[in-house]
Amino acid sequence: MEWFSQDRFEVRLEWGLPAIDYLAREADCVVIVDVISFSTCVSLAIDNGARIYPYPWKDESALEYGMKIGAKTASPDRRFSGQGYSLSPVSIRNISEGESLVLPSPNGSAISFRARDVGVKVFSGCFRNMSATAKACRGFKRVLVIPCGERWPDGSLRPSLEDYVAAGGIIAAMGRGKCSPEAQAAVATWHLHQKQNLHSLYECSSALELQQRGFDKDVDVCLGVDTAKLACKLYGDFYASDLA
Repeated sequence: MEWFSQDRFEVRLEWGLPAIDYLAREADCVVIVDVISFSTCVSLAIDNGARIYPYPWKDESALEYGMKIGAKTASPDRRFSGQGYSLSPVSIRNISEGESLVLPSPNGSAISFRARDVGVKVFSGCFRNMSATAKACRGFKRVLVIPCGERWPDGSLRPSLEDYVAAGGIIAAMGRGKCSPEAQAAVATWHLHQKQNLHSLYECSSALELQQRGFDKDVDVCLGVDTAKLACKLYGDFYASDLA
């Protein structure tokens, strides 16, 4: 194994899309953590009995894909008002049971598909389904947790605090002993912020961005801990509740 593989440990953690390329083949399941807001939107939809079809591009092809599979397509941008779904978690809260929705996201969706193509089981995790996700992953020996992070204008990775803390919370809830140093550091970060009731996360960069754009309610939804009871598993092209 390579020096970066963390293969001595059962639970591993690495950032973004490169984590799939370099670590996922030596894992049994992958947990994708994109708190603001892909993973939160997925969890909200699954809670209501809907299906989410992740889509990695935010362009007209998303609409074409939705028409092809008979699903609605969420707007790739947040909205202040109006009907329809978007990447705003608040817009997803009242999605109907049995409804199918394409969710364009170059971050969470792209990583979901890349992980699927590797052949591992894929889950989407966030604060609101933290314990449910951990429970679903306990049966897998080798677990790779991937905080997705955000992007700088030049396209490079911007590690995001909310994804790192949520990843640590999921790992902590697994109750596993053999965690890599990277995973252990995330757990320690989770415990620190847990003691503060995640208060400081309301002032992290990703939260401030939404607040400055008028989406304070989205921040509240994204930072709610264990408000959902269902794990979100990728079945081929769509996320649904883990029925295992």
